[in-house]
Amino acid sequence: MPAAKRQPKTKPGAKPCQAGKEFAYADLSARPLHVLVFLAPLLVLYELGSILYLSNPSTGAVETISARRMISTFFEAFGAFGLYLPGLVLATVLIVWHVLRKDRWTVHLPVIPVMAMESIVWTIPLVVVASLIPYLLPAVQLAHLFDGPATSDIHRLSREARMTIAIGAGLYEELVFRVVGIAIVHLVVVDVLGASKRAGAIAAVVVSAVAFAFYHNLRTATGEFNIPLAAFLLFAGLYFGLLYIWRGFGIVVGVHALYDVVALVLLPSGQ
Repeated sequence: MPAAKRQPKTKPGAKPCQAGKEFAYADLSARPLHVLVFLAPLLVLYELGSILYLSNPSTGAVETISARRMISTFFEAFGAFGLYLPGLVLATVLIVWHVLRKDRWTVHLPVIPVMAMESIVWTIPLVVVASLIPYLLPAVQLAHLFDGPATSDIHRLSREARMTIAIGAGLYEELVFRVVGIAIVHLVVVDVLGASKRAGAIAAVVVSAVAFAFYHNLRTATGEFNIPLAAFLLFAGLYFGLLYIWRGFGIVVGVHALYDVVALVLLPSGQ
């Protein structure tokens, strides 16, 4: 009778490791360490762009997106240095999350360019939807649906400044509306109201999408409520929310930033 094979010892309560799971792209790309490596260039580009293209040396003012300004208010006590703390906070959150997960400090570098390519793929449907709406509603101008973050006179800024704002919108709007917003709504619906996790996820995505839509300027040049733009932003918020839950923070930031680059930099409306 052949000898029985010895089973590897596992710690009490530990889940058996599924073959190949640790090296699966879908899993690795959602882990905080890989998300941090993927987003690090965007964080650096935004901070440098803020200094070079969004700063007014004569007044010391820095043009930035509203979502980042929300975060910056918590750090006003740090003075001028407080302007750069949101980026450090974002990186710190990802590092702490990584530590709490007890993941290895190993980065699989091939995952990073694939995350970039995946972000491009998920950006295409959003651009297509925005491009089709003017054909369905001829009265709607394309520029309205490719509107960027809530920044006044944004199209008068330089191409570099608009690129910087597009990157910042992806980073900080997703941090505020998806990471923070979805977490808070899910906590209230599931832990406080006692609803199921699925109901909590649905409510969190919908509420964060509504908040995201109304965060933007929804008025036309004549002061009327821009219903098509509101509907598109609601759709975009739902799209980002579902993408965040399914594919994680890194991918949704990449998609959001890429879309805003298309909207603010590449299209004729952004010239």
